[in-house]
Amino acid sequence: MTIESGDEVVIEYVGRDDDGTVFDTSREAVAAESGLAEAQPDRKFTPLTVSVGAGEVIAGIEEALPGLDEGETTSVDVPPEKGYGEWSEDRVQEYETDELAATLGGQRPAVGQYVETEQGAAAEITDVADDVSKVDFNPPLAGETLHFELEVVAIN
Repeated sequence: MTIESGDEVVIEYVGRDDDGTVFDTSREAVAAESGLAEAQPDRKFTPLTVSVGAGEVIAGIEEALPGLDEGETTSVDVPPEKGYGEWSEDRVQEYETDELAATLGGQRPAVGQYVETEQGAAAEITDVADDVSKVDFNPPLAGETLHFELEVVAIN
């Protein structure tokens, strides 16, 4: 059976950046080997179920699935425009450092610290000065070409 739009599929995947570092995976052994399991101790690394065509995964993976068969593996390179988009200066916001500290429960912001928006998105504090701090709302993988190994486990 070949994957078509509308099918529900189960996939295993490994995602790497340009230098080969694993940034995400469904495979427990790869997570352990790469340090992801230690960095995300509460996460279960299991196959991903996707409804093809429903926009549940990035476009580069969504577009790679149709035409594949159960048991088939493929590698796909995903450019930024089909992944997490290009990095944009427009997504870097400035906040008064005192106000940012107040939202952090009185803790002074620190470069590299992450804050969570009301919508649940993570943003990184990239600059802290006495008066103004910068927070980067770009996805961490924005601007990156991503490299995925995919395996179709099942087509439902």
